[in-house]
Amino acid sequence: QVQLVESGGGSVQSGGSLRLACADSIYAGSRNCLGWFRQAPGKEREGVALIKANGVTTYADSVKDRFTISQDNTKITLFLHMNNLKPGDTATYYCAASRDPGCILHPSYFSYWGQGTQVTVSS
Repeated sequence: QVQLVESGGGSVQSGGSLRLACADSIYAGSRNCLGWFRQAPGKEREGVALIKANGVTTYADSVKDRFTISQDNTKITLFLHMNNLKPGDTATYYCAASRDPGCILHPSYFSYWGQGTQVTVSS
């Protein structure tokens, strides 16, 4: 059974940093993309960052130069390093996986989802 389990959320003041982690039990050869998405109350789920099997990364404009997506050497854990956090980053953050080699940063391309972890940024 595919499992994605997020951790690392919490509350931080504006300008602070957090690191999210996602334990990924999907066999590496079976998924082509891993991504982070977020959803704020009353808003649609939006893409934050993705990393493809070849290491290519994509970021939403709103987080470029502040967030970094990465994997550990075993490719079992996915990370999202978040710096200079702003109140607008407040949301539930989800990691997701896709078998689609042509995946882009949109929820419709991703079939597997974690349960989410809350990030709250206060001003």
